Amino acid sequence: MTIIGWLQAIAFFAVVLALTKPLGLYMMRVFGGERTLLSPVLVPVERAIYRLSGVREDEEMSWFVYALCVLAFSLISLVYLYVLLRTQQRLPFNPQHFGNFAPDLAWNTAVSFTTNTNWQFYSGESTMSYLSQMAGPAWHNFVSAAAGIAIAMAVIRGVVRTSAKTLGNFWVDLTRCCLYVLLPISVVVGLFFVWQGVPQNFNAYREVTTVTGVTQTITGGPMASQEVIKELGTNGGGFVNANSASPNENPNPLTDFIELILIFSLGAGLTYTYGRMAGDTRQGWAIFAAMSLLFFAGFAAAYAAEAAGNPLVHRLGVLGANLEGKEVRFGAAASALFATVTTDTSCGAVNAMHDSFTALGGLVPLVNMQLGEIVFGGVGSGLYGMIVFVVLTVFIAGLMVGRTPELLGKKIERREVQFAILAILVTPILVLVPTAIASVTPAGLATLNNAGPHGFSEILYAFSSTNANNGSAFAGLGPNLFYNVATGINMLFGRFAVIVPVLALAGALAGKRAVAQNVGTFTTNSGIFVALLLGTILIVGALTFLPADALGPIVEHLLVLQGKTF
Repeated sequence: MTIIGWLQAIAFFAVVLALTKPLGLYMMRVFGGERTLLSPVLVPVERAIYRLSGVREDEEMSWFVYALCVLAFSLISLVYLYVLLRTQQRLPFNPQHFGNFAPDLAWNTAVSFTTNTNWQFYSGESTMSYLSQMAGPAWHNFVSAAAGIAIAMAVIRGVVRTSAKTLGNFWVDLTRCCLYVLLPISVVVGLFFVWQGVPQNFNAYREVTTVTGVTQTITGGPMASQEVIKELGTNGGGFVNANSASPNENPNPLTDFIELILIFSLGAGLTYTYGRMAGDTRQGWAIFAAMSLLFFAGFAAAYAAEAAGNPLVHRLGVLGANLEGKEVRFGAAASALFATVTTDTSCGAVNAMHDSFTALGGLVPLVNMQLGEIVFGGVGSGLYGMIVFVVLTVFIAGLMVGRTPELLGKKIERREVQFAILAILVTPILVLVPTAIASVTPAGLATLNNAGPHGFSEILYAFSSTNANNGSAFAGLGPNLFYNVATGINMLFGRFAVIVPVLALAGALAGKRAVAQNVGTFTTNSGIFVALLLGTILIVGALTFLPADALGPIVEHLLVLQGKTF
């Protein structure tokens, strides 16, 4: 590890920290219906959308109705993308004349982008038309991200409101997020990407002859507009197969740095939004602190592993960092930073191939996803995932001191704990069970590129990624009917089997009355609480996934030290 490598991470985090408060304040005003700098331009557009769609801005929803709207919107979005991919051959803006997606691949892709996962069992530049890219993944990148932020705002309202029966209006939250938050940032940063060399055109691919006489295909297309929302919305699906490792999507270290900022910025800002709406900004900063400590711990572990390099290569007399599968314009430090950031959130974009990381370096993104990607998380999902752990931590702390647990003056009772446990159990069940099935069935083993513990890690990573709605992959795992169907089901439950109990938890908390705090109240804005919160997160994750991780990356690391590869 080098000082320069660490300075990259520190500079990145400093910018995220500087953006947290202004973005948090801005989102609080947007979702509260307050006037913002963009209101004179966007308010007429917003009201026109409500009139056309029949939405009443002042009509709020119970948690159950809010959840039904999320599910209905997602179902329609899924069917829409499935039909688009199955008919793209006959639609315009297809200069490469790509054919239709196969039914199982169209299903997997439609589920993937509907759930904000963006898992890709295809190469975009050789499979998907420009119309499909723009009206499919790019559109979903906006609305699936907006849905996640809308849910986070509903959960925040549930925590901070008292004796209330409603959590807001999903259609209003969805519209405001797209209009006031995602679109303005995407326009500005998208133009910046064009300036830096990211393509934005509708040209057909070009065949050129290189100086060595080899024919090469130069891809084009509307990449810049998709690149920005891919990162800002923590979506992660690349226009091309190499994702942000491609010089088309990510030309230089500056664009790489900006992409990292986009991935973390809204998730960090929502922690401040939560604190302000709770009437105590220390509540938000406590969650921010817990997320930050987990981020730095993950980066330190990943960077140390990749900077240490491959011991098998060292035996050949070649010392240095592990650079296989990495772009030399980024190096080990920026690759480890990107891998940590993209799996701390539900983004899944990559600027290096995680399958080529060392065993322990690859363990970091795997653990990040298994913890539920609560470190700033997917836009929205990180915050409401962390609030679930806050409820569980408060409950455990109450048991330890013999008091009724409280969160912001509200008693945490059996009903709230049950909803929290239901949300937490989704990840281990839907990761470990299908991993076990895939590891012993012919269909699950048919498309593995590696044997032994690394092959097991490829399967474990696939189900950890799809369940966490991340979308990154150990690329050695190939697609087939089994994985297209299984990971599609996993993505659906990974998103909606968490959203429903989380909204139910928010509804239960909103209906409670807050009691005055006293000297015996356990505070949720102190350093002690941050430590307890981290302990709860790590214990739950370690007890659940340590045996599986030991069979994969940990065993592989020990065997590599003995000179064995897979």
